[in-house]
Amino acid sequence: MTKEALMLEAKKAREHAYAPYSHFQVGAALVTKSGKIYHGCNIENAAYSPTNCAERTAFFRAIYEGEREFEKIAIAGGPEGSEADELCAPCGVCRQVMMEFCNPETFQIILADGKGKCMQRTLKELLPYGFGPENLK
Repeated sequence: MTKEALMLEAKKAREHAYAPYSHFQVGAALVTKSGKIYHGCNIENAAYSPTNCAERTAFFRAIYEGEREFEKIAIAGGPEGSEADELCAPCGVCRQVMMEFCNPETFQIILADGKGKCMQRTLKELLPYGFGPENLK
């Protein structure tokens, strides 16, 4: 699947966001090694800390289904009712969840705005000194 097609999947997932407080909607499309796509959206909570990001929603859905090997994720986010005008990078907590389940050298993170700008980086590039399962051996 091309990064453009995957980004369209992330934009579709964004439409399901529950963001009544920030009005900032995020969607994610996570691809497993077998090519299956898991979608996620941000889900806010009035107490704020129970809020869940789109990336973690996609990962948790996939993990619940038994998936453990991941290839890439596309993330699209921006103000409610409009296309994103900037790239929407995953937060630190989401990067840490990715570190738990992905090879930081090969896992790809794709970001795009609504104007055609696109960036693709490895998890290691976005989390250069990540803490993962290998650190506990």
